[in-house]
Amino acid sequence: MQMSMIFAGGLVAGIDEVGRGPLFGDVVTAAVILDPNKPIAGLADSKKLSESRRERLYEQICVDAISYAIASASVAEIDELNILNATMLAMQRAIAALHIKPDYVMVDGNRCPQLNIPCEAVVGGDAKVEAISAASILAKVSRDRAMKTWALIYPGYGLEQHKGYPTVSHLQALRALGPTPLHRRSFAPVKKLLSDTLS
Repeated sequence: MQMSMIFAGGLVAGIDEVGRGPLFGDVVTAAVILDPNKPIAGLADSKKLSESRRERLYEQICVDAISYAIASASVAEIDELNILNATMLAMQRAIAALHIKPDYVMVDGNRCPQLNIPCEAVVGGDAKVEAISAASILAKVSRDRAMKTWALIYPGYGLEQHKGYPTVSHLQALRALGPTPLHRRSFAPVKKLLSDTLS
């Protein structure tokens, strides 16, 4: 894994998102500037870590990072802008919320948000760049915690288990209970359900 925290004598922020695929809830992004003097062992793509490991790393990142920020785009923004543009908006918000402005930004994926800072897209960056790995962990833990809270408000959908993704059990619950206000109406399974209900 690259130690991509310093670039041309300046600070590098890693950024990643969680929640592009679910039918429910916000898309969440995080931006992290790691401290090269406080290395964090075990950083990796959040999807490859256990929940307990992610939770421990989340706390350590929050303590040891030079700066970090977590941001989101709402379901309404996703439905209005589409998921790609809403994700880019959430990334812009995360960078803007950093209390220290980075000199360079590295983003997981193949597309950068529009920023007034030099930016590089890194395919598979959450497994290659430590700052992006850290961002993926903050975003994943934040969104998973939110899903557990929403599961208490909207019981019966299994949000605490599938985190809003279109699993068989989630689709069955949608058909039985109908969509909540936080289901993405622009996404095909929800749109079809609403269309079938109206027809």
